[in-house]
Amino acid sequence: MEYLVTMTTHVPEGTAPETVDDVRAREAANSRGLAETGRLLRLWRPPLRPGEWRTLGLFAAPDEVRLEEVLSAMPLRVWRSDEVTPLTPHPNDPGPAPAAAPVGAQEFLVTFAPAGAVAQRLAETAAAEAARAKELAAAGHLVRLWRTSADRALGLWRARDATELRTALDSLPQAPWLTTTTTPLTEHPNDPGSGTPQA
Repeated sequence: MEYLVTMTTHVPEGTAPETVDDVRAREAANSRGLAETGRLLRLWRPPLRPGEWRTLGLFAAPDEVRLEEVLSAMPLRVWRSDEVTPLTPHPNDPGPAPAAAPVGAQEFLVTFAPAGAVAQRLAETAAAEAARAKELAAAGHLVRLWRTSADRALGLWRARDATELRTALDSLPQAPWLTTTTTPLTEHPNDPGSGTPQA
């Protein structure tokens, strides 16, 4: 099973810089080990305010108990709090081997939620939505798609900029009945990487 983990770090005031450097170095080595064993899939930085230290991580574990074992063993956990979102399969997920990304693309996380009582509209457009999602995945825009609850979804997307992303999202047949929230992602130094070449 896969999990999105929001990791927020608060270094205690007065901590020596060399202590911070040591913990960060051990965290990087631990992340490499987790990636090699398939437990850490991706790491990103979301938009941050000055002085904020937050990371988004995509992890794989058999269950939340095993995930907690992984998270609690990470060196930065001594200063960190974690918020875990379980991710379940979505029928329109392209799978773990996405198509090549558009040249110069950046990544975004997009949450989808129904805008009101629109279950019938969503059901009527499900087949068209699946077909369009497949096209966007083939073009390298839709990387992964998960369910976070019965009626909400989370997608990992690639686009050259927010405008191109918006165009892709607006082309989904269900777009008129969904509310979306977009989080631009930037590179994390310990990210195992997507393993996907540029188109």
